[in-house]
Amino acid sequence: MTTTRQIARQMTTFGKGILAADESIGTMSSRLEGAGVNPTAQSRRDYRELLVTAPDLANGVSGIILCDETLNQAFADGTPFPEACRARGILPGIKVDTGAKPCPGLPGETITEGLDGLTDRLAGYAKIGAAFAKWRAVFTITGDTPSRGAIVANASALARYAAACQEAGLVPIVEPEVLMAGTHGIGQCAEVTAAIHQTVREHLALLNVDLAGIVLKPNMVTEGSENPGPPSSPEEVAAATVEVLRGWPGDLAGVAFLSGGQPPQRATANLAAMQSHDTPWPLTFSFGRALVSPALAAWHGDEELVGDGQAALSAHVAASAAAVRLRGQLQSV
Repeated sequence: MTTTRQIARQMTTFGKGILAADESIGTMSSRLEGAGVNPTAQSRRDYRELLVTAPDLANGVSGIILCDETLNQAFADGTPFPEACRARGILPGIKVDTGAKPCPGLPGETITEGLDGLTDRLAGYAKIGAAFAKWRAVFTITGDTPSRGAIVANASALARYAAACQEAGLVPIVEPEVLMAGTHGIGQCAEVTAAIHQTVREHLALLNVDLAGIVLKPNMVTEGSENPGPPSSPEEVAAATVEVLRGWPGDLAGVAFLSGGQPPQRATANLAAMQSHDTPWPLTFSFGRALVSPALAAWHGDEELVGDGQAALSAHVAASAAAVRLRGQLQSV
């Protein structure tokens, strides 16, 4: 039987990343509308099928995160999405949280929900072919947030989710995201991200989660998107991010960064700069908008432009994969 450790190693295969295509029905519908596409179950299916069938996608992608609707859909030819992904050498994954909701007692902060019935849902997802799952907790930096209460509450939920995933035979992607929104500097982002990671590690340990069977999906350490100063260089982002990650032990399976709304070129440049740092775990990508938005813009619902959409996706995947492969080149020098 394949273990979560084996699956996690496959997910963090050298030179490959994870494609995040798990937007909720509401979010995906909104993005389709923005691209001039009628947001229906079929158009959402057509778009995700466009992504999965991009030629040679498996050369740069080890897994793809889908939402519940897509994982339970089939291609136009009737092939279920999980089966179609695996046939292309790509592991299918599933987003299992139900979103960030206002946290009682903590005005302006959120708690990610979805633990109710999670064990049964995970068993069902594993039965239809999912290999891994994802749960996202979000934190906003302001003058008084994130509070200790929000950090602890979300870390506890992440740990409960991760433990349930491993019991179901699924690899948990653990995603504590510090949002870029705000005027904070890179130093404050580093301090907040480090505090969150420490608390997440503590809660994972309390529930005996095997770090060799998880993939960490953190934000890169950057200044806020409304910070008035000049943007940090890729080398500055890389140094600050890797320093925060030093708190994780060597048995962690790997780190797959989210793009967090960064432009594709900046996210890729930051990822490339990290490859010069010596770490015990691979540093790869799990980008969403940075990879799929160009594909949506190029396709915009025209079946004659499916190839254009796939070409846009492939170009950005190839650039991100090339950034990750710099690690091997740098280490061989």
